[in-house]
Amino acid sequence: MAKPKRPSASAPPTSVVTGAAGFLGSHLADLLLARGHKVIGIDNFITGSVDNIAHLGGHARFKFIQQDVTEFLFLDGPVDYVWHFASPASPVDYLEFPIQTLKVGSLGTHKALGLAKHKRARFLLASTSEIYGDPLVHPQPETYWGNVNSIGPRGCYDEAKRFAEALTVAYHRQHGVATRIVRIFNTYGPRMRQRDGRVVPAFLSQALAGEPLTVFGDGSQTRSFCYCADLIEGIYRLMMSRATEPVNIGNPAEMTVLQFAREILRITGSPSKIVFKPLPQDDPKQRRPDITRARTLLGWKPNVPLADGLRETIHYFRGRR
Repeated sequence: MAKPKRPSASAPPTSVVTGAAGFLGSHLADLLLARGHKVIGIDNFITGSVDNIAHLGGHARFKFIQQDVTEFLFLDGPVDYVWHFASPASPVDYLEFPIQTLKVGSLGTHKALGLAKHKRARFLLASTSEIYGDPLVHPQPETYWGNVNSIGPRGCYDEAKRFAEALTVAYHRQHGVATRIVRIFNTYGPRMRQRDGRVVPAFLSQALAGEPLTVFGDGSQTRSFCYCADLIEGIYRLMMSRATEPVNIGNPAEMTVLQFAREILRITGSPSKIVFKPLPQDDPKQRRPDITRARTLLGWKPNVPLADGLRETIHYFRGRR
């Protein structure tokens, strides 16, 4: 197969973003437009929101198509980059839509890769730290194969992404498609849905409403939080690099969920209390990325301090109430 086309000096590169109306997909579209790309966004709104891309209405270099990416993707004209972000990504969503989650990870990835192959475009898969499951290795390097319960409640998401990675690598090896795989760790920022089940919006929504913050288990499980702007910059660098192996993008600054709950209360000034509930099945005990590859291959590391990122997110959430 021929090498991926490069945009001519006179024409902006064309990027296709699946899941463009989602939390991360919409931030990616913003960055691509800011860097001169023409962006074709695709979303079926199963978990995305038109509000996330409303500000792009009328933009000369943005086009939106409402479509399920598990269906055949046909686009006129050249495409230089395909960014496959379509998927439910929160526990609330993939527990409500397990079959759709599996379909977008398999059929949707197949269609997106097919588009990249046909257009001779470079392809990036938005994978996840969830492919490591409840890890037995800490922190998690890309060489770790994971500890995943394929038939557990989270299996629909974990295995959809693991299959998507395998399919992406197969297209690279058999068809010569230029592929990139990013494993995204816990990310937060504006445009998250307030009650999507992830810990940042859950705690912020509860704190701002004066409701008790729900901590599962004893709160000793750890997470590492990366602000969305940092993450999207790392993903952009990955697409433009020569790295074909998976690359972790996340913040290695680790804290317990209980510590995080207390930080939310401090920043918001909320009078909310903390309550404890049983730990959900297969909830990861530790989650922290080894970002050696990102540092070495991309020259990337997170820069936004947690307190600064949370202030931006809180400002967004207060405006949505």
